Amino acid sequence: MSASQAPEVNVRPYWELTFDADGDPDVGQLARLLRQAHQVRDLVVFAHGWNNDHSIATRLYDRFLAPFPALAPGASVGYVGVFWPSMRFTDEKIPDFDRSAASPVPRTTLDKGTRQALAEVFPRGAPVVDLLARRLEEQRDASSAFDEFGGLVRQLVGVGPATAGSDTTEDGGRHGMPAMLHEDTRAMCLEFAAALETAAGPEAAAAFTLPGGLAKAWKGAHELLRQATYFAMKRRAGKVGQAGLGPALGRLAEEAPGLRVHLVGHSFGARLVSFALAGMPKSAHNVKSVTLLQGAFSHYVFARRGALNGRQSRVDGPLVACFSRHDTALSVMYPLASRLAGDDRALVDLGERWGALGHDGFKDVDGAVRFTLADVLRAGVPGAGCVSVDAAQVVRDGPPPSGAHSDICHAELARVVLGAGRITR
Repeated sequence: MSASQAPEVNVRPYWELTFDADGDPDVGQLARLLRQAHQVRDLVVFAHGWNNDHSIATRLYDRFLAPFPALAPGASVGYVGVFWPSMRFTDEKIPDFDRSAASPVPRTTLDKGTRQALAEVFPRGAPVVDLLARRLEEQRDASSAFDEFGGLVRQLVGVGPATAGSDTTEDGGRHGMPAMLHEDTRAMCLEFAAALETAAGPEAAAAFTLPGGLAKAWKGAHELLRQATYFAMKRRAGKVGQAGLGPALGRLAEEAPGLRVHLVGHSFGARLVSFALAGMPKSAHNVKSVTLLQGAFSHYVFARRGALNGRQSRVDGPLVACFSRHDTALSVMYPLASRLAGDDRALVDLGERWGALGHDGFKDVDGAVRFTLADVLRAGVPGAGCVSVDAAQVVRDGPPPSGAHSDICHAELARVVLGAGRITR
C-alpha cells in the first residue's frame, strides 16, 4: 500500500500515541499531544485489541470514530489512537472493514502473514516460529511431537511473571501460567479442536466438521498456538497500560488541567486502558469515563479478588463494560485458554470462573448495575459506578472462531461512549 493509499483517521483533531512492549512512549508523539491537547474540552483515547499492524488499527479507529462529529455537533472533542505491539492471526476476518479472504474452516498450517506477525511481536523468536510452522506442516503422529510443540509454544510466548500479568488473585498461580501451557499438549489440542466445533455453532457445522484423531489434534495445535499468543498479548496489554498510558494520562493532567479524558478499549485494548487506571499518579483526576468494548480479560478484575479492585474510583464518572453473547472468542475460547492447571471443570462450567468481561459484564462488583443497550440509549448511561451493557443487539456478526468479537463499529456504541462521558456541545 502506497503512502497515498494508506488508511487514515478522518476525525479532527486526531493524534497518535505509540508505546513499545515495555510501555515506553514515542516521545515525539507524546510531546505533540501534551502541547496541543488543551485545544479541546474532551479527549477520546481509543486502544485497539489484537490487530497486528498500524493499518488495521487505523481503519478500526476511523470506522468507530466516524459518527462522533454528527452525534455531538459543536462539541469540542479531540481523538487519540493508541498503538501498541500486538497481533492477530491473519486468517481471522474482522467484520465490516477487513475485506481479506478468510476461510471459516480451522487451519492447521501457519500462513505467511501470521508467521511474519509472530516474528515481529516476538522479535527474538523467529527461529522458534519457523520450527512451529514446520511441525504444523509435518503433523507427526507421536506424543513426542506434541510435547515438542508445547515446549516450543512456551519458549515463544514466555511463561514467567510479568507486570500486570494477572487479572485475579487466583490466576497468578504457577506464575500465571494457564493449563494450555502446562498440561499434556495433545490433550489440550483435542480440547481446543472440540472448542472450535462448539464455537462454529450448528449453522457452520458442515464447514467446521473436524475429522477424528491426528488431523483433529493438529487443528487444535494451531488453535493452541493462537491462544498462547493471545495470552502473551494479554500480559503485554496490561504492562503497556500500567507503565505507559497511565503515566501519560498523568502528564496530560499536568499540562492540560481542564481536559476531560474518556478511555475506550477493544478486546485487549480494554485491558490496556483499565490497567492505565493503576498506573495513573494519585494527583491525576482527568479520566471522566471508561468504555470497554468486548473486554478480553476477567469479569472479576474489578471485584474484591481482582487485580484492579477499587481502581474504578479513579474514574470521575462511569466505567462501562459492553458485552455480547455472540462473541465466541470470549464465550468459548477465552475460558478454556484462561483456565489454570489443576482446574478439571468441564468446558461448559469454565465460563463462570474464567469468563471474560466482554462475555457477561462485571462480576461481584459492589453496586454494579446491568442494562441492555436499548436501555442506555433511551435513558442514558448512569453517571458513576460499574455499568454492564448487553450490546448483543448490534455486536452479533462474525465468523468462527471469534464470532462477533470485533463487530464493534456501530453508531449505537459511539453513543454509549458519548453518553458515558457526558460529551456535549
